[in-house]
Amino acid sequence: MSGSGDTTDARSGVRAGSGLPTSSAERYVDLDDSAFEYKMNHKNRGVAVIINNDSFYPETQMSDRTGSSVDRDKLHTALSFVGFKDIIVENNLTARKMVDLMKQVASMDYSQMDCLFVAVLSHGDENHLFAVDRAISYEMLTSPLKSDRAASLIGKPKLFLFQACRGEKLDEGKLLRSDAFPGGESKQYFIAKESDFLLAYSTVPGYYSWRNCANGSWFVQAFCEVMLRDGRRLEFVQLLTRVNRMVSYTFQSNASQFSMTNKKQSPCITSMLTKSLYFA
Repeated sequence: MSGSGDTTDARSGVRAGSGLPTSSAERYVDLDDSAFEYKMNHKNRGVAVIINNDSFYPETQMSDRTGSSVDRDKLHTALSFVGFKDIIVENNLTARKMVDLMKQVASMDYSQMDCLFVAVLSHGDENHLFAVDRAISYEMLTSPLKSDRAASLIGKPKLFLFQACRGEKLDEGKLLRSDAFPGGESKQYFIAKESDFLLAYSTVPGYYSWRNCANGSWFVQAFCEVMLRDGRRLEFVQLLTRVNRMVSYTFQSNASQFSMTNKKQSPCITSMLTKSLYFA
């Protein structure tokens, strides 16, 4: 394609503009550290939502999620520890009620809030979560909160935690050798509507996610333990990296079926955050 402007990397592409290459409104070298850290000192930490689906309609053929209420309660404690006061807890919602709740949350005024946190605890497959009555796409929950629909959340972190299976593969695990361890100024921006989201999944695509009937899911156990120890000290992606380490290294399945025993799990982080996030 001719021209020196911008195009896409899709197969068909978009004809490049004939003008000069796009120039950035600012240069990295001119920015100080404050430009790369979210403002987390508003009057209110923000809104936190916990959706706990642990009992499903018979027609879904989904088993009860024994132990999920433990996750729900631990999450409430951990979120309170890092400053959330407005914590909405809902149990066993239909798909319509889950979407309606996200629309309700999106309509709130976040101008004096730091961020939004949403946790969904349920069954799932690679592309869907389960409401109590049917499957629902991840996109149906996140799309109401994008900047073209939730104006007061523009530029603010929108954090999602999903505790759910994403397939039926089993992680057999591998032995790790010890030598693998290492010794002010107001501005206006035009930003992507997908920016400032972070999606923390309990497992990678295609794999089971494990839950203990007494102690709750491996992922939420580790998340809450890390948050309660270091949630006011470390940056959020650092915290999630520690959660990944705890789940990947310290948990191993102990199931009644031999074929399901001694299996592992690796959480997965998808981040579109544009700055560092501290709950200090």
